[in-house]
Amino acid sequence: MAEQLGGLADDRALLGRTSTAERVSDILRSRIAEGFFPPGTRLSEDSIGGALGVSRNTLREAFRLLTHERLLVHELNRGVFVRVLAVEDVEDIYRTRRLVECAVVRGLGEPPYPLEGPAEAVSDGQRAVREGDWKGLGTANIHFHRELVSLAGSARTDELMRSVFAELRLAFHIVDDPHRLHEPYLARNREILRALEAGDKGEAEMLLAVYLDDSLERVVEVYRRRVSAP
Repeated sequence: MAEQLGGLADDRALLGRTSTAERVSDILRSRIAEGFFPPGTRLSEDSIGGALGVSRNTLREAFRLLTHERLLVHELNRGVFVRVLAVEDVEDIYRTRRLVECAVVRGLGEPPYPLEGPAEAVSDGQRAVREGDWKGLGTANIHFHRELVSLAGSARTDELMRSVFAELRLAFHIVDDPHRLHEPYLARNREILRALEAGDKGEAEMLLAVYLDDSLERVVEVYRRRVSAP
C-alpha cells in the first residue's frame, strides 16, 4: 500500500483549490484503471486521505461516487474495496460496448470523419508493441475505443462509456496478460480505422461487431479460469 500511496501524493497538486469529491474520484478512477489499486484491494481512508490532503468526508463522498460507478464496493464492518467483477459483469460490459460502439459507428454522417483521435491511438499501440510496453498497449487499445465513441459528439455517451471502460480495466487486471490479450486486436483497430478513412461505415461496424464478439469470448474464457482458481 505504501508504494501505491506514493503515486497519490504526486496527484495532490491536481486538486488545486477545489478539493472536491469529483476531483478525488477522478484521480482514484484513473489510479484504479491503471492498476495501482488492483481488484480486491482495501482502500484506507486515513492513508488515501492523507496522501491527497483531503477530509474524510470528501474522501467518503468520492468513494460513494465510485461505488455508484461499480468500481468500488463497501463491505459491512470491513471497509471499501476495489470491486472484483463476476463473469456476468464482464459479459454485460461487452453487451453495453456492442450496443453503444456499433451504434456510434452506424450513426456517423457523411464522410470524411474526424479520425485524428483513433489514428493517434493506433499509432500509440504500434509504438507500445515496438517498445514491449504491454501495459501501454492495453491503454492504447481502450483509448482507440473511447475515441470511436467520441465520434458521436455526445458528452453523455462519453461519460457513460468512461465508466464502462474503467470497469473493463478491472477485468483486464484479473486476466493479467496484456500481451496476448491486446496485441491480436491492434491489427483489427487498424482495419476499422482504414474502413472509416475510406468512408465505409458499414464495413467498419461489421469489423467492430466481430471484434467485440471475439474479444468477449477470449476475455471471458481466461477470466472465468482466473476467478475460479483456488
